[in-house]
Amino acid sequence: MTPAGAPPLRVALLAFDEVEALDLAGPYEVFTTAVRMAERLAPGAAAPFEVYCVARTRQAVRARAGLQVLPDADFADAAPPDVLVVPGGVVDAARRCSDTLAWIARAAARARITAAVCTGAFLLADAGVLRQGGATTHWEDIADLRAQHPGLQVREGVRWVAQPGGRLYTSAGISAGIDLSLHLVERLASRALALRTARQMDYAWSEPPQQPPPAA
Repeated sequence: MTPAGAPPLRVALLAFDEVEALDLAGPYEVFTTAVRMAERLAPGAAAPFEVYCVARTRQAVRARAGLQVLPDADFADAAPPDVLVVPGGVVDAARRCSDTLAWIARAAARARITAAVCTGAFLLADAGVLRQGGATTHWEDIADLRAQHPGLQVREGVRWVAQPGGRLYTSAGISAGIDLSLHLVERLASRALALRTARQMDYAWSEPPQQPPPAA
């Protein structure tokens, strides 16, 4: 849990062309709603999170279904995140972009927590952040993740996976990223805030039966 009076945790979400809209917008909605709900639970208290989108440039990003997203920062000027969220989608071009992979590696090295949604796991793996241990992704891409990154213990039929130490997470497709984001709100702020956030979103939070270990 973040200590009282501490500055907001910086939550950066990577944006790129052909990103799955809900992979990006779901976690964004969770963390920004948590900020609003924190004010309701404790008026006047410091916000728990500062949320922003980062892309290679500040030009609008075109999501997979055509939705355009205007990033808050680019790779050159983005503040180092405490929490890095890498969404999925059609990641072929992003995987070939050396600037994108290099920024993911730099940001993850300094972040307290790095999380991938859906095929964002491929970006973490290609960037050298996700090298071994447990992982998951969208059910359609399980076989490809296993084949392309045989050092990973790829799990299926789970909403999300935390690696030991609690610094690295991967989730299954789309809505599983919301479940993981709510867990991170609980871990980094409080369970009361996570539950209030889910309620505000009218979201049926699917919690796993076992929680991951806390950060070392």
